[in-house]
Amino acid sequence: MEGLLEFALGLTGTQLIAYFWPFFILDMLRYVVLESILIFAFLFRKRRDKPKRRLARHQLFFEKPLVSILVPGKNEGKHLLKLVQSLAQQTYKNIELIVVDDGSDDETPIICRRLQREGKIDVFIRNEVRGGKASAANTAFQHSKGRYIVHIDADSHLESDAIEKILLPFYLNENVGAVGGDVRVANSDDSFASRLQTIEYYKTISAGRTASSELNILRIISGAHGVFRRDVLERIEGWDVGPGLDGDLTLKVRKLGYDVVHQVDAVCYTNVPTTFRKLSKQRYRWDKSLIRFRLRKHLDVLKPDANFRGSNFFSVLENIIFNVFFDFKWFVYFIIMLITQPENLGYIFIINYCLYFLANCFQFVIVRMLVNDTFKQPDKFLPLFLPLMPFYTGVYLRIVRTYSYIMEFFHKTSYDDSWNPWKVSRIAKKDDL
Repeated sequence: MEGLLEFALGLTGTQLIAYFWPFFILDMLRYVVLESILIFAFLFRKRRDKPKRRLARHQLFFEKPLVSILVPGKNEGKHLLKLVQSLAQQTYKNIELIVVDDGSDDETPIICRRLQREGKIDVFIRNEVRGGKASAANTAFQHSKGRYIVHIDADSHLESDAIEKILLPFYLNENVGAVGGDVRVANSDDSFASRLQTIEYYKTISAGRTASSELNILRIISGAHGVFRRDVLERIEGWDVGPGLDGDLTLKVRKLGYDVVHQVDAVCYTNVPTTFRKLSKQRYRWDKSLIRFRLRKHLDVLKPDANFRGSNFFSVLENIIFNVFFDFKWFVYFIIMLITQPENLGYIFIINYCLYFLANCFQFVIVRMLVNDTFKQPDKFLPLFLPLMPFYTGVYLRIVRTYSYIMEFFHKTSYDDSWNPWKVSRIAKKDDL
């Protein structure tokens, strides 16, 4: 301990930057300083624009457009009752619920037909042969009639005013083509893994996407909770095959020239993996989509052609630099420290861990300010888990992410994922989708 204190107190300003440049030059500036400034700007604008929001709400309830809620899924029947109950309690009532059972082999079709008889599901469609998430979502879209199309994961449920609030941006800005709702963890108390994900969701979705939305570079609307204008969805012909189909869809909307925004007050709760084994499999699938869609399918947004749009350029470039390129910086950093400071490697690791712990604490305070009106009391104990977040995000998730990138980049393993039927993946790979 004395050696650590002596090393830390003896550092000059130049040494501080040289030894901890990933934190001070990259992560602190991007995720702490810039993100905090953007969230304060959002909170200021939200307070300033209260009269406009009241007027938008008045116009929404005056027009009362039909809103179609699409719920595609397989073997999700056990979650549906909670979802339909949350929809029944919505402050905005002019909605239709369309559920597509994508080849379930459990009691999902029985549950859905019972809910339909009870009037809680408007349209129920059963696919006897599984076609995949995108196919089920497109089937639901074809049977919908609403002016706005909401996509919700079957294992999610909503706050009572979520539909009303997620629609408001369309009445505040006519160029908005899609809106992402805030996604939070429903089963936070189930396990250690789910508690860490609760903090992660607050940081990356509630805070991160609010900040990206302020810069107009939001690049993803979660499949768990997002809404699209019908005419926009028709122009892009719905969902393409995933995994990562929600990010793909969002970029397609942006490429048409529409704005995409995040609505942090429109809250959805979703169930997350309760074990690290299941979480690793989920993130391995999700992370591959960045290589597949950003570095292959939509790399054209970086080209200065007739369809060039600055916000799309920075949206994709920022994603590639911070999520892919800088993901590998730690290996470079570790090798440099190993060669130049082998005798101080332990001290440097401990100080790095402390810096990222303090950054997590600061970010959590900012998040609490952002979601103050909708923060759940059971989550008040989450700060107890903050000391573990540097290891969770900086080591565990990074290892999964790096492995995922390498496998997708060199082997295109997303096309072998059992998440989609193999026939669908084979066609997608052939057509380079």
